[in-house]
Amino acid sequence: MAGQVDPIFGGIFSGRRVLVTGHSGFKGGWLSVWLYRLGAQLTGVSLPPEKGPSFYEACGLPVIMDSRFADIRDPVALQKAVADVDAEVVFHMAAQPLVRRSYREPAETFATNVSGTAHVLDAALKMKSLKAVVVVTSDKCYDNKEWTWGYRENDPMGGRDPYSASKGCTELVAQAYQHSFFGDPQGPQLATVRAGNVFGGGDWGEDRLVPDIVRSAEAGKPLHIRSPFSVRPWQHVLEPISGYLGLAAKLLDKGQPFAGPWNFGPDVSGTVNVRNLAMMMQHSWGAGAPEFTFHHTGDGPPDGMHEAGILRLDSTKAQTRLGWRPQLDLPEAIQLTVDWYRSHAAGEAMAGITDAQIGHYSNLMSSDMFDRATVAAQ
Repeated sequence: MAGQVDPIFGGIFSGRRVLVTGHSGFKGGWLSVWLYRLGAQLTGVSLPPEKGPSFYEACGLPVIMDSRFADIRDPVALQKAVADVDAEVVFHMAAQPLVRRSYREPAETFATNVSGTAHVLDAALKMKSLKAVVVVTSDKCYDNKEWTWGYRENDPMGGRDPYSASKGCTELVAQAYQHSFFGDPQGPQLATVRAGNVFGGGDWGEDRLVPDIVRSAEAGKPLHIRSPFSVRPWQHVLEPISGYLGLAAKLLDKGQPFAGPWNFGPDVSGTVNVRNLAMMMQHSWGAGAPEFTFHHTGDGPPDGMHEAGILRLDSTKAQTRLGWRPQLDLPEAIQLTVDWYRSHAAGEAMAGITDAQIGHYSNLMSSDMFDRATVAAQ
């Protein structure tokens, strides 16, 4: 993947020392590959990838970055892992990311997502060159009233299930650190970012729709879908990551006016129910696509675990102040995802495939995105 540095985001990441927590995961992996393409000097800290196929191994992340393993729930182990790291930018993505696992492991979910975030921020504050921290949470951090309109950054935090509540708590922890330790306009700045239901190649997470479809296709077995009428803001993984990078670029360039919370959700056309997304995935897959059966009651999933029925994000702030825009319509996002998994199943070199998809997305982005924000002059 090495080659000419991509000039998008004004070239601001070229040569920068960047720490990514959670780099062995799906979203952290995509972010790391893009940062490598942008010329960053990368260090990653996370748990080892889970058994089975992983984006981390498929795309050769141990080759392109300084990869270290530590559990963010253990502050001593984390501090030891980053003792010699002096990052200018920290992207905190390490998390327990699964709603249904949070029902099985609630205390561990809070330990990772809440205490783990505090441990990462403590470690970051010891880095003398630190300029920006981006803490990645979730659209599920909001106190979801099942409204039909999108949640804005100033809406209250909440969560009925352990995962959602842990993400609301993560936001409160980050806000407390922002006010207590990142308040100097001349010092490092902290922002939090909230995205919708992200999918894309290389996700093998349990109890997630797109990976479940891929596993069913590869096994040649039908898939039972538990909540077909739940509405989600679906988006390809590169959509929010472009926002995280654009925001970090602004934190580096302009500082404090870009601190605080930000939503990066899809357009209304990307907000569809689970059944519709599954059928679109089936259509894009073509020959060999799995068949589906659906849980048809309106009472939520058959096992009784609560999951939100409808959830939308309002990304007006990111669109007006950062100049960020979604670049992919839902069918194209699904096709990129199907192409990635098909290439992986065929044994192709996924580092090149992944870099090509990032290059395609980068070409779609307006070349002046970095300079297009309408925020008042400082």
